[in-house]
Amino acid sequence: MAKQNRRILLASRPEGAPKPENFKIETGAIPEPAEGEVLLETLYLSLDPYMRGRMSDAKSYAAPVEVGAVMEGGTVSRVARTRHPGFAEGDIVLSHSGWQSHALSDGRGLRKLDPAGQAPVSTALGVLGMPGFTAYAGLLSIGRPKAGETVVVAAASGAVGSVVGQIAKIKGARAVGIAGGAEKCAFVRDELGFDAVVDHRAPDFQEKLAEACPKGIDVYFENVGGAVWDAVFPLLNSFARVPVCGLIAQYNDVPGSRSGPDRLPATMRQVLSRSLTLRGFIQTEFIDQREEFLRDVGGWIGDGRLKYREDVVDGLENAPEAFIGLLEGRNFGKLVVRVAPEA
Repeated sequence: MAKQNRRILLASRPEGAPKPENFKIETGAIPEPAEGEVLLETLYLSLDPYMRGRMSDAKSYAAPVEVGAVMEGGTVSRVARTRHPGFAEGDIVLSHSGWQSHALSDGRGLRKLDPAGQAPVSTALGVLGMPGFTAYAGLLSIGRPKAGETVVVAAASGAVGSVVGQIAKIKGARAVGIAGGAEKCAFVRDELGFDAVVDHRAPDFQEKLAEACPKGIDVYFENVGGAVWDAVFPLLNSFARVPVCGLIAQYNDVPGSRSGPDRLPATMRQVLSRSLTLRGFIQTEFIDQREEFLRDVGGWIGDGRLKYREDVVDGLENAPEAFIGLLEGRNFGKLVVRVAPEA
């Protein structure tokens, strides 16, 4: 049977948490590249929390995915056929071809990867890709950790949080992670080398966090929001810095709903009185740091100072369920879908 192009489309916009029926799997003929184009075969698809925002039509920093269109996402792909002078068949590239097995590209935005490099090509979607760069740029440009300070990061076993804490350690700061469940907490403490880790599922989470931060918190890298933010906020020292990367606890909120009392006025009064810095950011703002990031993080991986973990799901058809699990915290490490074998 001839190969077909498999695509996962946005079937409908979710109300609250995404469900399987919000996605549609479609098959069709594999397209042929025109002059100046390449045909990409997806090897790995990245699944990331930001994709939940693209499923909604709320105003944001990027346009939403249209209903009936292919779900967007970063990919590592093989050049299957080429009519482009800059690419040869077999080249491995970092691309943004979305949730599909094959895609055409005119070459713009593609970056060649070295399959024989010091880390697997899948890491171009994780520790050496957008999540790793988000951690690097957000922590160093906004958090600015100093030796001896306390840096706290939520979702500490994930693709971004795990890198944040390890860079904090490299810079001489004390790293405290927040994770969910004993297995993830053990990984953060024993494998990644954080100074302390607190389980946000524990009934005494707030007390345990305070014990782990006896001198308060100087930098809090925000990935979660919700109850975790409520526990962190009273511990922030004067002049603390808070890079706001994500608010995964709120991603599935139904527009117009209210999950509790509005605490923003009281929070803002304390931001003022304690001279706090809260700075939301999108990683593309720091794109001029990309080469420095690849040099530094690549070197830290090479000398063993920075470790990473991938959670690999096989089969494009399993991407929707894996993504739903990501938003529920079921993944362990950077979540990628293996769409086709590398060899």
